[in-house]
Amino acid sequence: MVNLKKGFTLIELLVVIAIIGILSSVVLASLNTARNKGADAAVKSNLNNIRAQAELVYDAANPNSYAGVCANTQVTAAVNAAITASGSGTLATRCGNAADAWAVWSNLKTTGAGWCVDSLGTSKQIGTGGTGAIPAGAVTVCP
Repeated sequence: MVNLKKGFTLIELLVVIAIIGILSSVVLASLNTARNKGADAAVKSNLNNIRAQAELVYDAANPNSYAGVCANTQVTAAVNAAITASGSGTLATRCGNAADAWAVWSNLKTTGAGWCVDSLGTSKQIGTGGTGAIPAGAVTVCP
């Protein structure tokens, strides 16, 4: 007698579905990590691009003064882009300027620490996490 029934058992199908579910959750977790690291790179890039615009303000808008850096529309656009990328809101991103110096800092998405750039050429991580990493007030150099 020949068995004409061909196919998969219910157990075999459930095992395959479970394996696919486990693999997809691993892939989705990796994609989320990569997305957050990309957001951090965007914050750093936006803040670093401010440096060139600040030098234009120093040379052209108000000769030999950084006083208008934070009010400059290009700098404001870069700060807003950093706010959007970090997802931390305006309270976690600040710009400070004076006649002789400027600094801009924002929280990063993955670590919660801050990233700071200033007129001295500094570009570094500040703090270890949370909005406490962002200094209060009009600071014109990275801490």
